[in-house]
Amino acid sequence: MNVRNWRLPFRVGATSYIIDDDLVANARFLAPHVQDMQLVLFDLPGGPSNLPDVASVARLAEIGLHSDLSYTVHLVDDLASSETPLPAAPAPTLRSAQDVIARTQALTPWAWIGHLDGRNVRTQGYPADALEVWREQMATLITCVGQAAGHQARLAIENLEGYPPAFVMPVVAATAVSRCVDVGHLWLDEHDPVESLLTAWPRLRVVHLHGVSDDAAEAHRDHRSLALTPPAQLDRVVHLLLARRYTGVLTLEIFGEADFWSSLAALEASVRRYQEM
Repeated sequence: MNVRNWRLPFRVGATSYIIDDDLVANARFLAPHVQDMQLVLFDLPGGPSNLPDVASVARLAEIGLHSDLSYTVHLVDDLASSETPLPAAPAPTLRSAQDVIARTQALTPWAWIGHLDGRNVRTQGYPADALEVWREQMATLITCVGQAAGHQARLAIENLEGYPPAFVMPVVAATAVSRCVDVGHLWLDEHDPVESLLTAWPRLRVVHLHGVSDDAAEAHRDHRSLALTPPAQLDRVVHLLLARRYTGVLTLEIFGEADFWSSLAALEASVRRYQEM
C-alpha cells in the first residue's frame, strides 16, 4: 500500500514507532508506504534517550531525499512558562525545544509540534488576570521557539486531551505560529473535531488522527487503530480535509505494525467513499 497512489491534496504520515527499531529503520520501513514520518523523541533525565545524533540525521535526510519522505518532529517537553523573563533567562523547556530543533534542522521538517503546559491554569475559576499573564508568557515562549525554527509558522501547537478545545487559541492568536489539531484527543474528550479544525484552518499545518477505544476501563484508550472508529465519524474528518483541499500533513499517530496497516486501510476506505460520492 502506498498513499502516493491515492492522489490526495495532503501528505499522509505515521510515527517513528511502527516497527521495534530506531528512527532510521522506521524511516526506511515507512518510506514506501507514506509521505511523512513524525519523530517521536524522548530524553529521560539519567535514563534512555533517542535524540538523533548528526549521523542519524544525515541518514534520515538521505532517506527523505530519495524516497519523497518529509518529517515532522514532536518536541520532547511540554512548553511551560517560567517566572524568569524571556528570552534573557531561557526556561528549561525553551532550551529543550531549541536543542531538538538544532538537532533536526537539517531535515527541514514540515513542522515541529509542541504542547502547552497549562495544567495549573485550565481549571474553572482560575483568576482571569493570572490567566492573562500566563497567556502573555506563553506567547513570548512560543515566539522564541518559533524563531529557533527559522519561522514561527514551522512551530505547530497541538491540543491536548483534558483541556477545552479552544484552550490554546488565545496564545496562538497572539503569535504567528501554526496549529496541530489532534482529532483523536478531541474524540477521546467527546468533542466535535470539525469545529476545531475549522477554527484552526487558517493556521492548520498538521492533523493527528488515531482511533479511540470505547472501553472506559482501559488505561490508554487513544492512539489506537483507526479501525476502531465508526466510518461515519471518520468520514466527517477525512471528507472535510478532502473537500477543503487541506495541503498539510495528516499523521496517523499510532504505534505498532498491526495498528499501522489497519489504520491505513480505514483511511483508504474513507477516501474511497469520498471519491465515490
